[in-house]
Amino acid sequence: MSICPVCNGLREVYVLCTNCGEPMLESGRLQDYYDDYSPYMDIDLMKMEDGFTDTFTGHKCPHLYRCPKCANEEVMFIRE
Repeated sequence: MSICPVCNGLREVYVLCTNCGEPMLESGRLQDYYDDYSPYMDIDLMKMEDGFTDTFTGHKCPHLYRCPKCANEEVMFIRE
């Protein structure tokens, strides 16, 4: 079993917006936005449902980053 360093507060990832160049804010795991109960579901189970082909087998955790200036959203894959 592997853990995501961002989810567990071990590391912060600094991302610049591709639209305006401002620092983006980390908004949590992408799977947490699927429905009301997804934050409470098993992480590995949700990775099989996220639509990205190698998040489960490649040990990557998709995180949503948002730009506070231009509202751009990007998904970043964090290595577990």
